[in-house]
Amino acid sequence: MRPIRPRGAIGFVMNKLELKGNWNEVKGKLKQKYSQLTDDDLTFAEGKDDELFGRLQKKLGKTKEDLRAEIEKL
Repeated sequence: MRPIRPRGAIGFVMNKLELKGNWNEVKGKLKQKYSQLTDDDLTFAEGKDDELFGRLQKKLGKTKEDLRAEIEKL
């Protein structure tokens, strides 16, 4: 059974990004924090979260785990 998360939260299930809520809101917060990120960097397609994390890792120099934790906090 999956844990219940508040609406708009981002959770991770089996190392996959499970987005619940508005990705545009999360994307905006990331762009505010990291001005070097572009819309292309933050393009999210369902089932392609590894590609998203790869782009963010390359651009920000952070680990996948650090990025997951940071996005989860938003």
